[in-house]
Amino acid sequence: MRMRRWDFVAAYLQGNLEHDEVVYCHAPPGYATVGVDGRPRVCRIEKPVYGMAQAGRRWQRSLFPWLTDFGFTQCKSDPCVFTMTQQIRGETHRLTL
Repeated sequence: MRMRRWDFVAAYLQGNLEHDEVVYCHAPPGYATVGVDGRPRVCRIEKPVYGMAQAGRRWQRSLFPWLTDFGFTQCKSDPCVFTMTQQIRGETHRLTL
């Protein structure tokens, strides 16, 4: 049996916020934190970022439909595990994510 592993680089950055979801944060260091009118400035988040509570869930909502469309089956006992089994030249190959 051969095993391989992958690491999804910047996985949380691949999700999308919901259309009606609005998230704001403080301006990062180096940016003006107070506007010309004297009011504090905030930034509107357009994509999930690391450390954001919604980031993992948003990536999950992007990834899970793609996996099932690609032919993976979601495990009933652990919905975060997906498997795909194929016969290739008489050998059974199973991919588990």
